[in-house]
Amino acid sequence: MLNKILLLAALTGTAPARAQSSCDVLIRNGKIINGTGNNWFYGDIAVDKGKIRAIGKNLPYTGATEISASGLVVAPGFIDVHTHIEGDEDKDPLAHSFIYDGVTTVVAGNCGSSNLNIGRYFHWLDSLKLSINVATLIGHNDVRRAVMGRANRPPAPGEQAQMEALVERAMKEGAVGLSTGLIYIPGTYSKSDEIIALAKVAAKYNGVYATHMRSEGNNVAEAIRETLQIGREAHIPVEISHFKLSGQQNWGRSKETVALVEQARKEGIDVTIDQYPYTASSTSISTLLPSEVLADGQDSIRARLQRPDVVKYVVNDMLKSLKQRKLKHFSYAVVAYYKPDTSYNGKSIEEINLMKGRRHKAREEALTVIDIMMNGGASAVFHGMSEEDVKYIMKYPYNTFASDASIRIMNEGMPHPRGYGTNARVLAKYVRNEKVLSLEEAIRRMTSLPAQKFNLSGRGLLKEGMAADIVIFDPEKVQDLATFEKPHAYSKGFEYVLVNGQVTVSKELHTGIRAGKALRNAPEF
Repeated sequence: MLNKILLLAALTGTAPARAQSSCDVLIRNGKIINGTGNNWFYGDIAVDKGKIRAIGKNLPYTGATEISASGLVVAPGFIDVHTHIEGDEDKDPLAHSFIYDGVTTVVAGNCGSSNLNIGRYFHWLDSLKLSINVATLIGHNDVRRAVMGRANRPPAPGEQAQMEALVERAMKEGAVGLSTGLIYIPGTYSKSDEIIALAKVAAKYNGVYATHMRSEGNNVAEAIRETLQIGREAHIPVEISHFKLSGQQNWGRSKETVALVEQARKEGIDVTIDQYPYTASSTSISTLLPSEVLADGQDSIRARLQRPDVVKYVVNDMLKSLKQRKLKHFSYAVVAYYKPDTSYNGKSIEEINLMKGRRHKAREEALTVIDIMMNGGASAVFHGMSEEDVKYIMKYPYNTFASDASIRIMNEGMPHPRGYGTNARVLAKYVRNEKVLSLEEAIRRMTSLPAQKFNLSGRGLLKEGMAADIVIFDPEKVQDLATFEKPHAYSKGFEYVLVNGQVTVSKELHTGIRAGKALRNAPEF
């Protein structure tokens, strides 16, 4: 009978109709960019039971939900490898700021700061259910603090063993690697050999070493060399976080720093970098002070800063750093959130100093910073990077994009706009308008490159059998709207977002779906 049907089809020039299969979601007629960096192609994607079931032209499927992607790009969901969501998960489980920027997976636990009990954290995430997937690193600062507090000294042999045991437990419980924050207390007090030993533990479980280096300014080259040494001696893949050049005196050095990374890769070190596409950073105001003043907790900090000799030392150190930046005032440091007095939010240290009725002198501004520290500190945005360096670093092919942000809570403080607009900004400013990157290359950096680096099995590509984390957007309309002056604004242009096969954004509106998973460092597929 089948032979007769085929013969009839051959004689009449018609083909037998293909049997229709059903699926949960069918995406039709999209411009598919699959995450490999290869050229786009037109096609359909069938999604079923949380995975991509089929990709091709004119798929013989019907979907319980069908999406017309005509005129739109269909890509893997974006993976943000450098976030700080801890503490904000239950403030907004829908994770609007990430979802509306096309992000479906984040890596937490960066800069040496993480949950210490990874197993318990994952269990809590599974119970909470976010709209995004979450993987995490184990943070060196929290490991060290659990064993040694904020002590400014090397660990005793027993303390080193305790730290290694904590890292090993975290890796067994599913952490994707070890992170350090070597400008933060107590990480800044550690030596390379301490970190190498901990990184070796993470390496046993196929982990990554991700680092906020000791310097991103004057001593950046030495910091990169230390990072590469750790990777070399621990035999562990390396991720250099938020790769940049801070301070006007360092503008133009990106050719030097990128060359160090390129040379290391030639030598066989698996080193990659990540970047946020802005010319300002954001961290604690405490980083303006010498690290030795910050040891042993807030009570100790307050006690030291009440001593005239310490105040003189701190002020002189801050003024020296300001002079190196070729600036006369602390106008580059803008308070993002100061709990004791929210009127400070969005104002520079220079402006706050004048608000307090003090003289318009840098020395007085340094004293204003000390006042803030006496009251618990503040988060701040620091303007001090070159747009040309940002672009040069962006062109480096083993560089992913990352927000370095938490889940943003609308209208809370004056945070860095990167928490709302990182990916949209890359696609709008640097791909569409300035053509620094091709669209296919930018998407590779947002998807398959971070998935490969952090062992996020089954994610980062549009391929049959992979997790159905998918973004559908208009490349001509996608746009970041958050600015430094008005940071609370969601990106636009992401028409649909699927997380684990569930439609989480439909026609640019969050559906309320919370289909994210805790991603443990173990194969899922």
